[in-house]
Amino acid sequence: MTNALSILQNHKLRITECRLEIIQEFLEKQVALAHSDLEDRLNSQFDRVTIYRTLKTFLDKDLIHKVLDDSGATKYALCAHEEEDHNHEHVHFKCEKCGETTCLDSIALPKITLPSGFKKREMSLLVQGICDKCH
Repeated sequence: MTNALSILQNHKLRITECRLEIIQEFLEKQVALAHSDLEDRLNSQFDRVTIYRTLKTFLDKDLIHKVLDDSGATKYALCAHEEEDHNHEHVHFKCEKCGETTCLDSIALPKITLPSGFKKREMSLLVQGICDKCH
């Protein structure tokens, strides 16, 4: 089982208390989290700028990815660490009851052929409904 320390070590990141705590939050929640979610949980330990910089570092190191959400807030999800060469093109599911957004890593996005001259940068798909916990 993957833990916060091994994730940081595998990504060759310096071990800090903030980094460990943020990864632990992702591991425990198993859903996409916004900066404000982390700030609410960890604000007694770390200021908002430290949390923001940590998320930026994690994005840069491909440890987390941004998640499409209709709320307007940027959310982040922990990448699948078992796969060395993973991609972020998978379906995300947002529950209409609890509001949690979950990565559905096993469901790939359909292949899209763009017209000549168009270049894809990223692709995402958000499915909304009721999650298994709220059903």
